[in-house]
Amino acid sequence: MKTLKIAIAGSAGRMGRVLIEQVLRDPGLRLAAALERNGDAHVGRDAGELAGSPCGVKIVDAAVSAVSGCDVLVDFTRPEGATAHLAACRRHGVKMVIGTTGFNEAQKKEIAAAARDIAIVMSPNFSVGVNVALRLLETAAGTLGNGYDVEIVEAHHRHKVDAPSGTALRMGEVVARALGRDLRKVAVYGREGVTGERNDQTIGFATVRGGDLVGDHSVMFIGTGERLEITHRASSRANFAAGALRAARFVASKKSGLYDMADVLGFK
Repeated sequence: MKTLKIAIAGSAGRMGRVLIEQVLRDPGLRLAAALERNGDAHVGRDAGELAGSPCGVKIVDAAVSAVSGCDVLVDFTRPEGATAHLAACRRHGVKMVIGTTGFNEAQKKEIAAAARDIAIVMSPNFSVGVNVALRLLETAAGTLGNGYDVEIVEAHHRHKVDAPSGTALRMGEVVARALGRDLRKVAVYGREGVTGERNDQTIGFATVRGGDLVGDHSVMFIGTGERLEITHRASSRANFAAGALRAARFVASKKSGLYDMADVLGFK
């Protein structure tokens, strides 16, 4: 079986380090490039040092030249960085796994356009457990129907810059679709003061930020006399990295198209 040549963007970040560690441990994968933003203090260092095992691959800030010859770029950065990496991958025919969140509508359209030329797996959460939870949410919402109020609570570490999390938004989208609602019209992202009685069509979001929380998500279906909660708690980033590399193996065999973890896991 062919050894996949993996490039990792955001290699010095929390997810980047875990990804490097897992790639270096996997005989079916080879770390071919490690990227960081221009001016980052880690540029020029051996990427393997970040995972405790020097590997001879230097961290660079030149995406266009670095991705050339790679099979798949795994990107957990920020929207502006990810779109720059997208252009480089599109130019060189390199597939992408995108775990970055917080894209605006124009950036999402840019990704969709690039998927006509290269294969991309894009997901707000690569945890297999979270994606099973999304399936459960679809079933729960479709079965419970409109008699239950829906509230979504998510908690992440203090360094996360976007809110609500991409995973919380995806959960809201799944529930809204199952209920026949448009999340853009029914989402409530904060409550303060005299808000009035709750509209039974709304889907509420609450955000917690603090410490080193990896990621907790709970969806509550609150009815009269009962409450159903579907919760996922992550205690390590290793599960996200494992899912992202599973997605890399999946996308490596595709010529083009925009996929998500439901495709990777065979749910579709």
